[in-house]
Amino acid sequence: MLWLLLLQVWASCLWLGHSELVPLFVNCLEFFYGDTPPDAAMKPQNPAWICQTLNNQRFFATLYDRQKRIPMYSAYKYEPGKFHTNHTWTVEPQLINDSLPQDMYTVQALERAYNITRAQIMQSQAVSADYENSGWDRGHLNPNGHHNTLASRNATFTLTNIVPMDKKLNRGAWKKYEQQTMRQKTKKCQNDKIYVIVGAVPGNSSIAGGRVNVPSHIWSGACCKTRNNTVSAWAAIANNKHNRIWKISLGHLEKRLAQLYGMQNVSLFHDDCPRNVSLTS
Repeated sequence: MLWLLLLQVWASCLWLGHSELVPLFVNCLEFFYGDTPPDAAMKPQNPAWICQTLNNQRFFATLYDRQKRIPMYSAYKYEPGKFHTNHTWTVEPQLINDSLPQDMYTVQALERAYNITRAQIMQSQAVSADYENSGWDRGHLNPNGHHNTLASRNATFTLTNIVPMDKKLNRGAWKKYEQQTMRQKTKKCQNDKIYVIVGAVPGNSSIAGGRVNVPSHIWSGACCKTRNNTVSAWAAIANNKHNRIWKISLGHLEKRLAQLYGMQNVSLFHDDCPRNVSLTS
């Protein structure tokens, strides 16, 4: 099986050249536990595998749905710092044309630097204006407060890391999970060995005249190496219409996602991550 995976990676690299939109995240596997991304169960029809890059530095990985204009999930290493909300929203030039830079740009800077039109930018991704007066928050999958440097926090403000999220959920139960529950869950983990994947299940409604899908559910899974060199995992899921979170095991989350996606199985993490137990909070 390993040689088949390597062959697929090699063939993908030949096809896509030097772009960061590389299937299987071969250039940013370090954001996944055991260098193992989720399986293909959640892959959209028109996917983009993004190594999220700011100032030529990679900070996390995102599987993006160009058609629905939302991320399927973002994967990162948990290194908590201060939350802040004053960074400018950015977009991904590489979604327009893989010859464009890998770095994030503001819409205005991208238009000026490369003579790109607003319509070209909007064709394959959401822009901040899509969320204005929509009634929905710009909800981070990878939250800026889970990073401990200004650069890594700023990198989370790309629109490819954002979904329409219920305001009460985003500012209430989900925020509590991000800021309080995650700190409690990670107390026994090695600080540099905590891996998180946060995702969104596409729903049946949209904003911005049908441009941006509104997810039906938001979910989070985590796996870490403990200070005792054991492995622990935990998860959570929320309906994107209610201010409530269900804290569950990783195995329970995978089964629930399989149901929501109509798949037989979903695998989010490396096999070492336990499916039916979690750290106590």
